[in-house]
Amino acid sequence: MRFVGFEVIMAAAHLGWFVSRASRGSSFATRSAFVGSSAARNMQLTNNKRARMSFTNLSAASSESGDDVWTTAKVRSTFVDFFADKYDHTRQPSSACAPLNDPTLLFTNAGMNQFKPIFLGQTDPSSPLAQLKKAANSQKCIRAGGKHNDLEDVGRDTYHHTFFEMLGSWSFGDYFKKEAIDYAWELLTEVYGLDPDRLYATYFKGDENVDEDIEARDMWLKYLPAERVIGCDAKDNFWEMGDTGPCGPCSEIHFDRIGNRDAAALVNADDPEVIEIWNIVFIQYNRDEKGLQSLPQKHIDTGMGLERLSSILQDKTSNYDIDVFQPLFEKIAEHSQVGSYSGLVLDDDVTLKDTAYRAIADHARTLSFAIADGAVPNNEGRGYVLRRVLRRATRYGQQILKAPPGFFQTLIPVVVETFGDAFPELVKNQDTIMEIVKEEEEAFSSMLERGIKFFNELESDLKEKGEKKVGGDKAFFLYDTLGFPIDLTELMAEEAGLVLDVDGFSEEMEAQKQRSRDARNAAKSGNAPKLELIAEQTAWLADNGVLATDDSFKYGLDAEVPATVKALFGPDGFLTGGAKAESGDFVGIVLDKSSYYAEAGGQEADVGKISCLSDDGEIVGSFSVTDVQAYGGFILHKGAVEEGSVEVGAPVKCQVNYERRRLVAPNHSMTHVLNAALRKVLGDGVEQRGSLCNDVKLRFDFSHKKALSAKQLRATEELCQQSIADKEEVTSEVMPLQDAQAIDGVQCVFGEVYPDPVRVVKVGSDTSIEFCGGTHVANTNEAEAFVIVEETAVAKGIRRISAVTKEVAANAIAEGSKFDAIVAEAEQLSADTPDLDKKAGGLRKELDQGFFSAVLKSELRARIEAIQKKAIEAKKAALASRVDRCLNDVKAQLAIALAENKQAIVLNVDIGADSKASQKVMNAAKKVAPGIAFMGLSKEEQGSGGKLVAFSVVPDALVEEGFKADEWVRTTLEACGGRGGGNSGSAQGQAKECDDIDAIMSVAKEFAKTKVGAAVL
Repeated sequence: MRFVGFEVIMAAAHLGWFVSRASRGSSFATRSAFVGSSAARNMQLTNNKRARMSFTNLSAASSESGDDVWTTAKVRSTFVDFFADKYDHTRQPSSACAPLNDPTLLFTNAGMNQFKPIFLGQTDPSSPLAQLKKAANSQKCIRAGGKHNDLEDVGRDTYHHTFFEMLGSWSFGDYFKKEAIDYAWELLTEVYGLDPDRLYATYFKGDENVDEDIEARDMWLKYLPAERVIGCDAKDNFWEMGDTGPCGPCSEIHFDRIGNRDAAALVNADDPEVIEIWNIVFIQYNRDEKGLQSLPQKHIDTGMGLERLSSILQDKTSNYDIDVFQPLFEKIAEHSQVGSYSGLVLDDDVTLKDTAYRAIADHARTLSFAIADGAVPNNEGRGYVLRRVLRRATRYGQQILKAPPGFFQTLIPVVVETFGDAFPELVKNQDTIMEIVKEEEEAFSSMLERGIKFFNELESDLKEKGEKKVGGDKAFFLYDTLGFPIDLTELMAEEAGLVLDVDGFSEEMEAQKQRSRDARNAAKSGNAPKLELIAEQTAWLADNGVLATDDSFKYGLDAEVPATVKALFGPDGFLTGGAKAESGDFVGIVLDKSSYYAEAGGQEADVGKISCLSDDGEIVGSFSVTDVQAYGGFILHKGAVEEGSVEVGAPVKCQVNYERRRLVAPNHSMTHVLNAALRKVLGDGVEQRGSLCNDVKLRFDFSHKKALSAKQLRATEELCQQSIADKEEVTSEVMPLQDAQAIDGVQCVFGEVYPDPVRVVKVGSDTSIEFCGGTHVANTNEAEAFVIVEETAVAKGIRRISAVTKEVAANAIAEGSKFDAIVAEAEQLSADTPDLDKKAGGLRKELDQGFFSAVLKSELRARIEAIQKKAIEAKKAALASRVDRCLNDVKAQLAIALAENKQAIVLNVDIGADSKASQKVMNAAKKVAPGIAFMGLSKEEQGSGGKLVAFSVVPDALVEEGFKADEWVRTTLEACGGRGGGNSGSAQGQAKECDDIDAIMSVAKEFAKTKVGAAVL
């Protein structure tokens, strides 16, 4: 079957046994073949257990000696040792399960992901990958998010995982089908000791496009009888990387857990007792728009799930029954209030207790490995998936197992203890994993409560309307806004007798993803045609005698390098037969040599133009270079023909925009200095997590758990500025990778693959030394100035610093100095300066918008806050004095009213708009003249025409006669567009504007007269 997108490679190539194939629909739906009714499947599982026969030929593994037990660790090491020691395969380390340097993948979901450049023909000739012929390893994999997402199924059965290990072996143009099949048979039957009578092999039976794989079939017939060598269609036995690219037939090895029977009909029938354990992919074709062509080099790519194989060798029916899960289950049981794990599935697991155990144990592994490899939970991409995984585990624990909040973080040390020997990165990063999980777990506890409340309200609303469907938009709101797991929403819907609109939710989710994809693609490409060289194109270049581009000129300056056009590549492929790229055409040009820097290592590509020359050297055309990328040693200059035309074989002249390069280079060099400065200020725990260098700024992402203090930020900035002042020399040297790695203090990017030999860039005698292929200044003083303009969080545990150099930095310094002077001037103003607090507030807004040092901003922000505090305290003191004077005036006026037997009084009081002060005035009125109705009116600022407040108290006796305080305030304020509230005895209100307070006082008095006659003062 043809799959779409690179992320699907594992579905057919490696994990047919492990997950339901994409081609068979969703993983939940495809289990129906063997689930049927869950009761029937449970009965089948029980009967199979009873019928199971113990292994009789497990070689030394059948010994009762503890050393001979097939632990998961032993299964792993045996696989790699077999290929490395006996058949000379390279022991290839597992790549990170969170591929930070490959944006096309959320997670490493197959063993072959790290070899993607080899299969695509994009390997840099100097990369260690280019030298690989044979390799073997156990790859850390995560299947959560993206096209192949097992997250929703984990816990429900005994074989789905989000984290797993993939045992893999590869041949890159070395051996092919015969050896791959021979090695597999030898390892399974002679080393692991599996019973040959329980093994079945499949092969591709052919279709209208590809012939039957007779070669693989006949090789299997050397080991197996014909009835156990089974031909299958492309859905099961033809692997493709995507719509185009490398592909080929594959051969699966299946194992019958029961034995002593003919299980051929159960192969690829989703029977839990006849399972695929190993897939061998024969990559021998390339597919393009015209169909299939044979590859010049044929590859082998195999994958076998470690957990599945271990379950067979340990004679367990469930992956979750193998040794590595038992310590996790024991720890979970310590927190569970509903009992320990008993292994029930589907309808038998009525309380979902065992489902929760499996999900929590799996998710603890996933979070531990992903965070150890540098990924962190957040709201984007793989980070959001990890947050989803953690919240799913938290919900299972707290709601199903009744575990206390915080239980999940206690599982991390168990994972580290179990897997730390094989994967030391877990041990190294245990504290970081614990801290991140703790924060995430605590944050979700409150969100869980909010989500349940929202759903309960939704349930009531639906039932009142007589409806039963929980809309996809509501489910998506729970998921996206409240972080509520979709499976919990679905479960609660079922419990409430409702159904979830899964399709509607999926549409909402896909719409959001599509919006993100569209935005990213538009921003990245500027809507230009996508031009990329993959295996088909690089093979075409090689077949047509085009050599890798000589880009050694890229480190020079002000050189117009002459070159020859070796190939033209457009949206429809290579231009051949003398075809030309005409004015307006967007194409990619491959040259024999180039002075352009192709995007790499965080540095943006050079731009400029390529002048087309006549035979006598005259310029006859122009090509605008807007992007430059490297594919397998070939440099593709992308852009548009502006004048004339371009053809293969034509002489050209590379004209890089060196003025822009001179702005990029200092930013790149100072990124190295910044990296070193951060390590000096924060410690050696700082690791680079990404960077961007262009002609405008430099951006540096690094691991650190919290925001830098103002002191740390200033120290970092000053170290960088000192490097410029010290005029440190920047040098580079190319050396063997092994020698470079031995250099004391050398820095490299986590997860990056470096060429061999590698270029080492050194700043000063000991300031910085890093692997780097970018362009740099010769001396740090060329950067002229350095300013950190922002320090912020990218994700949990990842910080980002943005900085500028040269003229941009100088301008930032100048702007900062001006603003410093303005703040200093404001600091000299007396505290009682009118509107000083408002002036300080305005400075704060200007500060936030200003482009200058983040260090200075932090300091100025504190100074401005001090000005505001000083002004506010002065205002409070002045107001207190005004209130005291006002109270005396009110008491005097009330005394007059009492003397004249008045029943109501309206006063203009000078207390601003202070609610506490108005309460004091009302209390004084009630105390001095408890029988008089009182109203006070006060302007926020006398004579300003602005805000007016009104407040009143009316004694009970007058209330009984119909004189109500709330009516009094409302009537009064309606005259100036205000409103009020309260009760019959006490009320208050306000109007936004009032130009004539005397007129409003008249309205208040007229209302009082209608209630008490002329007895109003």
